[in-house]
Amino acid sequence: MATIKDVAKMAGVAVSTASYALNNTNKVSPATRKKVFEAAKQLNYQKNGLASDLKKTNTNTIALILSDLSGPFYSELIKGVQDVTMANGYDLIACSSIGGNQSTAVKFLKEKRVDGVIILAHNISDDIILDSAREGFPIVVLDRKLENEHVLHVEVDNVHGGYLATEYLIEQGHEEIAYISGPYNSHDNELRFEGYMEALKNHHLPYQSKWKISGDFTREGGYKATKMLIAQGDLPQAVFYANDEMALGGMQAFSEKGISIPEDISIIGFDDIQLSEYLSPPLTTIRQPKYEAGALAVHSVFQELAKEKVDRYYKLSTELIERKSVKRYDKSRS
Repeated sequence: MATIKDVAKMAGVAVSTASYALNNTNKVSPATRKKVFEAAKQLNYQKNGLASDLKKTNTNTIALILSDLSGPFYSELIKGVQDVTMANGYDLIACSSIGGNQSTAVKFLKEKRVDGVIILAHNISDDIILDSAREGFPIVVLDRKLENEHVLHVEVDNVHGGYLATEYLIEQGHEEIAYISGPYNSHDNELRFEGYMEALKNHHLPYQSKWKISGDFTREGGYKATKMLIAQGDLPQAVFYANDEMALGGMQAFSEKGISIPEDISIIGFDDIQLSEYLSPPLTTIRQPKYEAGALAVHSVFQELAKEKVDRYYKLSTELIERKSVKRYDKSRS
């Protein structure tokens, strides 16, 4: 196993300089830090993490890094990962990426405290993931595409899902459709918006920027974004929420103002969380295979660990779920 002395020698720096660089202190220049990290990666050098784990050949543990552990979307995903992990005799650690590149979760990547990692966390940078990727340490990403031989991809067809949602509203007679957006740095949100724009374009409908409002994928965000939409005083005929949690908040905001769904405005969500069908009215939404995505992701990790042939990329399909939150738009009422 390579030591920090080996890293320093290859990088052509003092051991103390290598230590400063690997600990991300401001005592070394960016150029020197990059040189040290490249040497460490080439030598497969690992900082001391959990000493008992690092003494082993493996840890029999898989890490699942999520941007939020509490949201209803994640429960089915976690279940899919957990079932396959346990079936293979491994333990699962699910951890939050709160803090982004400075989060505790990143240590599982940088210090190889686990045998493989699955990531659905838009606030962890591509650079961190690419720097951590190496032979014998499989990483599966669910929310981005990265060019690296040691990174696997499991992706939901978000573009098609966004298109399905928007086209369904158009087919119901809606021509003015708002988009309540997720975080600006979310790959999934970007692709859903792409599908939304494509549907508008194909049906020769204009895009109005005033009706694209950020709700950051949370219920509270959806509530605030919808209040902003209402405050503009010129409501669209329908709203596409980029996830169901934001739609829940939106329904609350409309209810407080006496705006009835779907009589006064139609709404559609994305994800098909379990709560969606029990709302009043039940939420029309786009279903994505959450359990299957988690199960397939960790199955790919085990294939890679067993040095078996594994597909580097999977794209899972989405499905429109019709309920009661969308009504055919009567143009005579406008």
